[in-house]
Amino acid sequence: MKLIKFGHACWHLEKDGSTLVIDPGSFSGPGLLDNAKAVLITHEHFDHLDVTALRGASPDLEIWTCQAVADQLTDVPAKIHVVRDGDSFETAGFTVKTIGEWHAPNHPDLPIVQNVGFFVDEEVFYPGDALTPPGVDVPTLLVPTNAPWLKAYEMIEYLRSIRPARAYSTHDGLVNEYGQLLIDTWLTKEAEKQKADMRRIPVGDSVEI
Repeated sequence: MKLIKFGHACWHLEKDGSTLVIDPGSFSGPGLLDNAKAVLITHEHFDHLDVTALRGASPDLEIWTCQAVADQLTDVPAKIHVVRDGDSFETAGFTVKTIGEWHAPNHPDLPIVQNVGFFVDEEVFYPGDALTPPGVDVPTLLVPTNAPWLKAYEMIEYLRSIRPARAYSTHDGLVNEYGQLLIDTWLTKEAEKQKADMRRIPVGDSVEI
């Protein structure tokens, strides 16, 4: 499987000529749906969900997401599937299990929204905007490294609780070059400690697992 990093929180997963897209949001740049056969969307925030882009999607595209997002996609021509914690499904040649229900607390005055994580091919876990315990062994973790709801301490504790063989930074589009250096430092130190591959993949670059 090939993982391609788009801006902020979006990834393309490629396998056997098929492309699965996770969280194509407004911060993620152009070409988010290029070659996509299916899209997974964790939650409704605009940095993970670009409704305008999805309105131009093919009717053959499959979108898998929580109910709150589906409610915003009524005029999107794609095939919309609602999933929740514990569901399993197959799409675009990938097997996916859903894990988690809620976004991490963000602000005292804001409601906590639905958030469903995705575990793809029993290999890649993308928790969305949450630090959900997956309850299973996770070979590859797409780990949030910067957010209004996240502290570095929590991110490191999450890595240590899961202990993946590989962890790649996501949700990192809000930081400048100094923030990127800080994320690189945290992940390098943790990689050395856990003897694992943990790093930030620059936008446009990829990794094969």
